[in-house]
Amino acid sequence: MTAKKSLCTLGPASLKPDVIAELAHRGIDLFRINLSHTAPDDVEPTIDFVQKHSDVPICLDTEGAQVRCGGMEAGVFLAEGQPVRLLPGQAFGDGEAFSLRPVSIFEELQAGNIVHVDSDGAVLRVTDVGEGEAEAIVVGGGTVASNKAVTIEPPPRLPSLTEHDLLAIQRGVLAGIRHFALSFANHADDVKHLRGLLPPDSNVIAKIESLSGVHNVEPITMAADAVLIDRGDLSREVPMEHVPIYQKHIIRQANALNTPVFVATNLLESMIVSRYPTLAESNDIFNTLCDGAHGLVLAAETAIGDHPVESVDAVLRMVDAFERFTARPVFGDRRSEPRTPAETSDG
Repeated sequence: MTAKKSLCTLGPASLKPDVIAELAHRGIDLFRINLSHTAPDDVEPTIDFVQKHSDVPICLDTEGAQVRCGGMEAGVFLAEGQPVRLLPGQAFGDGEAFSLRPVSIFEELQAGNIVHVDSDGAVLRVTDVGEGEAEAIVVGGGTVASNKAVTIEPPPRLPSLTEHDLLAIQRGVLAGIRHFALSFANHADDVKHLRGLLPPDSNVIAKIESLSGVHNVEPITMAADAVLIDRGDLSREVPMEHVPIYQKHIIRQANALNTPVFVATNLLESMIVSRYPTLAESNDIFNTLCDGAHGLVLAAETAIGDHPVESVDAVLRMVDAFERFTARPVFGDRRSEPRTPAETSDG
């Protein structure tokens, strides 16, 4: 049986020399740098900083074909019926207007489009599109915070790589980075396009996080070195109760094609603030591994959580328990294996 891989995302909580060293010591297989939350000018310094304190390989995770809002004032709440202007680029937002990127999205916007900010933020309907901006009205009250993902219905056509991605990829290659994750891989050609920008010894992880990606999962998987199921972004396009079904389907497809498959989002969500995971999280991870996932990806838990090292320790314990159980499913070592209910009863 192939050992399960552990990937973790670096961010404000973990981009510290002592934390990087602790995570490396625990045998993390890959450090992920999320380009959606890394300014262009910070890409090279971040790579240099991580490489200075660890020899764990780095994966640059692209922004990809997605829409995000720009910087916002803190605590912005948009009330139902409120008019809002949508602006291109990085204009700082407030209660009257906020920006969307990439700028090319404004070539796709049309009156009637529904704009969802994050998974539970404000919902707007586009009422008019002018040159370089759009007018909208709030149809579902909610918050708008800095750099949140935005879902637009019907889905617009977007380039598979942003200008920020292209610049970061170029600098990453020069810095020796050979692992790249393609966000919102919708077609096999998206993967091929990224691969054409990389040295021959590079590895491309295709992230399946849209309905288009699910529908094209077989050719995408064949074109990539690995696939990653981002359950969070996928849940913005499909009902939450359907995400486990899609997860199992994608894992089966990847296993059938002998392509490694990783799972991310909400693995240890409670550990963003708590030192201990929930039983439901432990059960989710065990069943995800039982389904055939080759590895697990921690995101917010290690990027912005209060307990990044403890989160990694928890995942490693769960992976170890899974691997020991599958290697010897019959409970033979009574000192370390779980006991049956009959063995623990007083009668």
